[in-house]
Amino acid sequence: DVQLVESGGGLVQPGGSLRLSCAVSSVTFSSYCISWLRQSPGKEREGVTAIYTGVGSTYYGDSVKGRFTISQDTAKKTVYLQMDSLKPEDTATYYCAAGLIGAGTWFCGRRFGEKAAFPHWGQGTQVTVSS
Repeated sequence: DVQLVESGGGLVQPGGSLRLSCAVSSVTFSSYCISWLRQSPGKEREGVTAIYTGVGSTYYGDSVKGRFTISQDTAKKTVYLQMDSLKPEDTATYYCAAGLIGAGTWFCGRRFGEKAAFPHWGQGTQVTVSS
């Protein structure tokens, strides 16, 4: 079974930074598509970024390119989301999700925003960007 635990959310001023962590409990850590998705009230869940673990290929949504960075620590089985230059519109609950196991980097890059592609989810962590 795969379990995911997010941490690192909080309140930050516009222009500030936060780093989220997603600890993955699984037998292996290779060949997973780990995606960060976010949801704010009244909006659909949105794919933010993803990484195909092991290989380390990364993918980003247009709204966060150049501001957010996803990375992995394979020894700790943890995926990180470094968020810089935060904006009020980044306010949301952020979820990490695992899926497309063994599917390859192409599918990870094409489907990281699709909820249905991810059977394993963390509990979510709140990020609030406000002055």
